[in-house]
Amino acid sequence: MYQKSESPSALPIYVQISEVLIREIASGRLPNGSRLPPERELAKQHFTTVRTLRKALDILEEKGLLDRIQGSGNYVRSGTAVDSIYSMFRLELRTGGGLPTARVLSLDALAKPHDFPVFGTASHGTRIRRLRFLNRIPIAVEEIWLDGDAGRIDPLALSDSLYRYYKLQLGFWISHAEDTVRVGKVPDWAPNEFGQPIGETVGFIERLSHSEQKGSVEYSRTWFDPERAHYVQRLR
Repeated sequence: MYQKSESPSALPIYVQISEVLIREIASGRLPNGSRLPPERELAKQHFTTVRTLRKALDILEEKGLLDRIQGSGNYVRSGTAVDSIYSMFRLELRTGGGLPTARVLSLDALAKPHDFPVFGTASHGTRIRRLRFLNRIPIAVEEIWLDGDAGRIDPLALSDSLYRYYKLQLGFWISHAEDTVRVGKVPDWAPNEFGQPIGETVGFIERLSHSEQKGSVEYSRTWFDPERAHYVQRLR
């Protein structure tokens, strides 16, 4: 389920687990006061050892998101506002949750297409095409355009979270985004592994992302398989 740390940009397994749990707390899927499953059961769910799981739970406790009561269990404390690096990723498995990972299909510096919405300050940008997974299940293909004036992307340093890359490598972070959700047709560059044929009607998300430092810096399009995943926005 979890990726090995094969590059400096990859997150250690225990951090991946903590980020998934933080995402589920932030989204309301794990509500305040709820008791987590026993540690051995939770470790099994995340395909890891109890020792590694406890390191992940230590992070949640340090962030004020978990009360660990000896002899009783681990309880969610969601009053503290802590974002996960996956907090803006709105796709979940049909059964709920899932660890987001991605595989880069291509990365190119190109002129922005004329039919795109206005974003950023440059006439060009970096286009990233990726295959997205939840718990290693392919659920979406996405095309992300980063404005050319926002910085250059090193493909060797990319991590599964582009927003984390922007913050650590380019010095800005995404503060908010606007999503439009409807249906669309699978693009002709989608790999067979996606599971839906080219031209098939699937779920479609357009997103315009904004940074406090640089304004609107990113435009993305995501085609997702509605048989495997759905878009979720919980209001609390």
